[in-house]
Amino acid sequence: MKKALVVSAIASNQGKTLLTMALLTHFKNRVRPFKIGPDFIDPQFHEKVASYPSVNLDGYMMDENQLNWIFNKYNDKDVAICEGVMGFYDGMDKNSSAYDVAKILNIPTLLILDAGGSYITISAILNGMLNFRDDNTIKAVVLNKVSSKMHFELVKKHIELECENVIVVGWIEKNLPSISSRHLGLDLEELESVALDSIAKDVLKNIDTQLLETIIDIKVQDKKTYPFKPIIQKDEKCILVKDKNFSFIYHDNIEYLKELYKEVIFIDSTKDEEIPNDADMVIIAGGYVETDESYARVKDSIKFKNSLINHASKNKNIYAECAGLIYLGKKIDEKEMSGILDIEFKLGKKRERLGYYKGIDFDTNEVKKGHAFHYSYITSAPKGKIGLYKVSKKMMKDGGYKKGNLVGTYLHTMWRCDKGEEF
Repeated sequence: MKKALVVSAIASNQGKTLLTMALLTHFKNRVRPFKIGPDFIDPQFHEKVASYPSVNLDGYMMDENQLNWIFNKYNDKDVAICEGVMGFYDGMDKNSSAYDVAKILNIPTLLILDAGGSYITISAILNGMLNFRDDNTIKAVVLNKVSSKMHFELVKKHIELECENVIVVGWIEKNLPSISSRHLGLDLEELESVALDSIAKDVLKNIDTQLLETIIDIKVQDKKTYPFKPIIQKDEKCILVKDKNFSFIYHDNIEYLKELYKEVIFIDSTKDEEIPNDADMVIIAGGYVETDESYARVKDSIKFKNSLINHASKNKNIYAECAGLIYLGKKIDEKEMSGILDIEFKLGKKRERLGYYKGIDFDTNEVKKGHAFHYSYITSAPKGKIGLYKVSKKMMKDGGYKKGNLVGTYLHTMWRCDKGEEF
């Protein structure tokens, strides 16, 4: 019997990632991690903990059949742990909430609730969560930031009095060690030195994992007909630039490329690896090029830059997302990039864009659903077709740029899921 669990909460910063990390450590070697929503940082974090790639499940970019197919394709371990996004119901307007995904896949949900400075009110909050949608999959609760066992027992008693069909499986002490964060999420560099086993042991010390396992059995669904456009393999060589600078890419996108191209070669720009002369397509993932640390790696990658310029000069295919788009430009602030595109960027002090968007190719009218999250913006660009976004019938003028066979965009998309729908 396979097991699966969605870890969710009432909001961000409630302890989802800490609990997910502990559970991934607990089930290590028999767990496949998943991330609900369009996040790139958490999946990298999951992979470092579980030593197994994490897969995004996104109800906005995928329909129900596609979600089921993706989950079934990658649900290849005994246990699947799916970390939610924001609060449990957040994203319902886009069919992308943890509630939506858990309901579609019929996966039990474990809520982590902050019990700091409260006790009876926790029952009221939980009741609201349970009653908001009758078809929710909330089956269990873990209480976070609990001051003592007495505090836990008090909260648990009122939950059991007021809330039916939900089990309190344990609690987490307040003031446990945590992992620091940076402007786009967890600090992956620091994670290398974190004592994960020790933190996981502290987190799970007062959680009944055996009880939890009894309520997370799932029925394995039959594999359905491939719900995407048929793949016709290209007799071409694809180069994927993926490294510390360019690390934001959905795992299924990588697998999709392996199905689409005869050969896929990974290039590490931070090691100054060169793009082969016989490459047909170059894809540059999103990530960081604007921080001092990442720019130091960019600046020193001379062979890589020259080989990319050479590839572009032959009007060969290039596709770049977010940081990849920036790298194709002339500079961001005063930091010089490759100069392939006559575009300049500036890094803002506040977030420029966050959320789901639709991108449109003005030459083909092809529409793609995606997600954008960036602080930078275009300050200078040649006249032409630079607007790739259309959101709520309003054009976003700095969505990306297309020139010949080169496309650079702020939009992160799931390539297998493109359906060519209309606005």
